[in-house]
This record gives sequence, structure tokens and C-alpha cells, in this order.
Amino acid sequence: MKSDEYTKKHWEEVYTGKSDEEVSWFEGKPSTSLDIIASLDLPKDSSIIDIGGGNSNLISHLLKNGYNNLSILDISENALQRTKSKLGKSATKVQWINSDILNFEPTQDFELWHDRATFHFFTREEDILKYIDILGRSLKTGAYFILATFSTTGPKRCSGLEIAQYSPEKLKELFKVDFTLLESFEKIHKTPFKTEQNFIYNLFQKK
Repeated sequence: MKSDEYTKKHWEEVYTGKSDEEVSWFEGKPSTSLDIIASLDLPKDSSIIDIGGGNSNLISHLLKNGYNNLSILDISENALQRTKSKLGKSATKVQWINSDILNFEPTQDFELWHDRATFHFFTREEDILKYIDILGRSLKTGAYFILATFSTTGPKRCSGLEIAQYSPEKLKELFKVDFTLLESFEKIHKTPFKTEQNFIYNLFQKK
């Protein structure tokens, strides 16, 4: 089995066999991301994409806040279907993209790219560089990129998979060619299991 086939199979099984509260990264309301987005004062018709957000509640809250040009990308069709069911009729207001991010071919330029807990699953240099290339080709000049990963004091594995931990300095270096790091801060996520995960949130702007 190819690595991308294994990855898809893994996430389809996760979102078939586990409820929202049975995965450690779940947030009822993604307040930190919503606060960062609100601080940007973007027009409501700004093109926004949530990477790996198939079962996130971010898009639901953005719809409630009046944003109307929203896309979700996830490798798991099961995750996307779960969120479509939550949204009901509002699901027609969202562009749904079932794809591995490393195979994503953007057909529009986005003004905001949001990624909470997807990027840190890439541990091979070739995959990291491919993600950065796709990101750069997907955003307009001046667009924003919100990235939340496990920090250097966060978990070393998630959902049975190895992850990469990051510091602000390492991320600044990785994205320095096309992006300026505007803000970085640590945030403790309390899981549905009452444990803690240390995240680092980063706001970049495309040069």
C-alpha cells in the first residue's frame, strides 16, 4: 500500500469508529482561531480555506459570523460527511474538497489559509517542502496563513502517528521565502479526555 493510501485509510477509519469527543484534538468552539481571524478584519466575502478541517467546527462558526466564501479540505470523506450533516442546509454554502493536501491543485487564490493540526503530521522533508509549495501557490500576495502545530513541549505522537514539533524560530525559517511571521504564541488545548496538549499558533502573511 502506498503511503498516501495508508494515510487516507487511517483517517477514514478514525472518523468511522470515533465520535467527536473520542479524538484528542476536538474543539467544541475553536476560539483561538476565531479570535485571530476576527483580528484580521477581513471582508465577509474573503476566500478562506480550512486545511484538514473535515470535522472541525471552525467553518460552522465562520458561517454564523457572516463569512460566505468558505472551503474545507480533508483527506477523509467520512470527516467531511460528518460536518455536512452538522451544517444541514448550510452545507451548500461551503466548497467541500476531499483530497490529500499534498495532492491539492488550487483553482483559486485564497485570502486566508487555516491549518490546525495537519501540518505537523508531515515528518518527511519532501512532504514538508511540497506543502509549502502548494501553500505559496494557493495564496494571494498579502494573504494570511494561520498555522497551529504541536509546540516543542507538546505531544510527539497523535492518533497513533508520529508528528513534528515546532518552535517559532523553526517555522519562521521554514516559511521565510514567501511569508513573514507576524505573531506566534503558545496555547494549551484541553482535550475531551481532560488531558493537555501544548500548541503553538502562528500568523503569517504572504510577501
